[in-house]
Amino acid sequence: MDRLLHDLRPGLILSTLIYAIIGMLIFGAAFAIFNKLMPFSVRKEIEEDQNTSLGIIIGSFLIGLALIISSAMH
Repeated sequence: MDRLLHDLRPGLILSTLIYAIIGMLIFGAAFAIFNKLMPFSVRKEIEEDQNTSLGIIIGSFLIGLALIISSAMH
């Protein structure tokens, strides 16, 4: 069993890194698209206007997006 894990380890590490990079790229692209589709500046609303509810909504969106991406890749 230990020999099997030793033989599989390089492939597992490489595939994990590839999937992590792909997941982050998809996540970043989806957030950029979301940001462009908003009719207002998300950064201005959260930072300058202290819009807490928008921060909660965006956080929920990001968590949901991360769950969808991880499920699709799994």
